[in-house]
Amino acid sequence: MPINETLAGYSDLSFRSAFLVYVLSFLLLIGQYASARVKQTAAKEMVNAGPAAGVPGRLVEAPRKPWSERLGNMGVAVLVVGVLLHLASIVLRGFATERFPLGNMYEFVTMACAAAVLVGLTIMRGERFRSMWVFLIPPVLVLMFLAATVLYADAAPVVPALRSYWLPIHVTIVSIGSGVFLVSGVASAMFLLRMRHPEGSEASGIWGRLAARMPDAQTLDRLAYRTTIIGFPLFGAGVILGAIWAESAWGRFWGWDPKETVAFIAWVIYAAYLHARATSGWRDTKAAWINIAGFVAMIFNLFVINIVVSGLHSYAGLT
Repeated sequence: MPINETLAGYSDLSFRSAFLVYVLSFLLLIGQYASARVKQTAAKEMVNAGPAAGVPGRLVEAPRKPWSERLGNMGVAVLVVGVLLHLASIVLRGFATERFPLGNMYEFVTMACAAAVLVGLTIMRGERFRSMWVFLIPPVLVLMFLAATVLYADAAPVVPALRSYWLPIHVTIVSIGSGVFLVSGVASAMFLLRMRHPEGSEASGIWGRLAARMPDAQTLDRLAYRTTIIGFPLFGAGVILGAIWAESAWGRFWGWDPKETVAFIAWVIYAAYLHARATSGWRDTKAAWINIAGFVAMIFNLFVINIVVSGLHSYAGLT
């Protein structure tokens, strides 16, 4: 199958451009985060003198938006440009290879990061969630950097075993679920920090200053729960569909391959989180730690199992 090198080059350029735009958005949002509590005057009045013998007229100038709000609006606008470039890199890679662009770890991580940003833009609307991006963008940037360096693979056809209609179905669902769990894990980590510094005191060290600008603990907890509710059935469906594909490709639904096993463990951990979230006495910090453990299992499955451990999924670096 011929590879369109021009489109592949544009795909890589779009990916690098998206990375740089995300960095710019991150810097703008850090500026918003740092200046969020700076108080500014609400309005200005400008007195316009009337005729010599008349009554002076008074014009009230509309209040200017504070710097924090303007920086936040610019940061989100730039973020939207970044995710469009990100999606363009995925689409161009697909056209360049004439296949669904999920044939290796580079493409999987690219899709998962795009899903995380899209889910964030969809769910975290409004100024109260603006500070979330300061904590969500860094793991996205780290994963994209690893994808572009350690995990990068040139645009090429997939091995014969992956030339199946199950590839776009199974891997797309798993990658989107992974992106959703990234948002959930960050929300739980922020929730734990907020619980440790409930008052968000500016005088209680760097962690207290960080917590001071976060949404309240209840909002973060609800965000983690809502995103897990979305990601859990998606990831579960991905595991089930992977088992059906395994039966078609290898003649068995389940073989305790390392990839399958750790994916199932991660799914069980997230099931435990949802159960703990609804159980009295486990609803707060204990449930959040379980949620973070589930995300750690996902990362372990992505990197350690794919790269270090040999298994049936190792031939393509697929997750």
